[in-house]
Amino acid sequence: MFKDITIGQYFPGESAVHKYDPKLKMITMILFICSLFFIKSVFMYIPVVLYLLLIIVNAKLPLGMVLKGLKPLKWIILVTFIINLFFTPGDPIYTFGFLKISKEGLNLAVFMGIRLILLVLGTSLLTYTTSPIELTDGIESLLRPFRKIGVPSHEIAMMMTIALRFIPTLIEETDKIMKAQMARGADFESGNIIKRAKNLVPLLVPLFINSFRRAEELATAMEARCYRGGDGRTKMNASKIVKKDVILFIGNLIFFGIIVVVSKI
Repeated sequence: MFKDITIGQYFPGESAVHKYDPKLKMITMILFICSLFFIKSVFMYIPVVLYLLLIIVNAKLPLGMVLKGLKPLKWIILVTFIINLFFTPGDPIYTFGFLKISKEGLNLAVFMGIRLILLVLGTSLLTYTTSPIELTDGIESLLRPFRKIGVPSHEIAMMMTIALRFIPTLIEETDKIMKAQMARGADFESGNIIKRAKNLVPLLVPLFINSFRRAEELATAMEARCYRGGDGRTKMNASKIVKKDVILFIGNLIFFGIIVVVSKI
């Protein structure tokens, strides 16, 4: 299960999506998320799905790798579907004892399930096509106006990027520890929820120890390179918004604008 988590993984490439300015890419992602909440019909999800497929094809991302990110969230998606299916009031079309399925509940369950899937896929494409350094620069640039009120934009961006960067590393560490424990007879699959939780103790202890060790090594490496925060620091390759970025951003803005306007009709 842990190896299916794809958050924080970067897939290198030279596509237009990869070269898209990270600041505008994050703003585009925010617009994408907002536009999803304006959609009121399942059919309006069709252009959004085509939009995501276009990004995946342009970035040359393996479709299986992108869809694999949904696997750890399958239970959340399923619970969301079931809650909306059985607990939405309306005219019942099927009855299972005290549980009733209404037409409104079925429509809402499908609607919310698709929305959740698109949210996960859309946000995961950001980390797939943006390197950790670009993420740091983008977050810092977006938070820079808040420095006037004392917000440490560089430090916040650095913390968020390090957190994203180490998610795949921790997943890999977890997988290794699980395999080592299973070779010694540990069982993480059988039993009830309480038993499974107890079986995770031999996994969590070494995982926390390794996490603290990696954090200490990272801090030592940053101190050895004289890292003292963002004040006075310059960038070797500062990102600049070029004409292609502006055109791509305007295209995205028009697309999301059409989605919002049509959804209100």
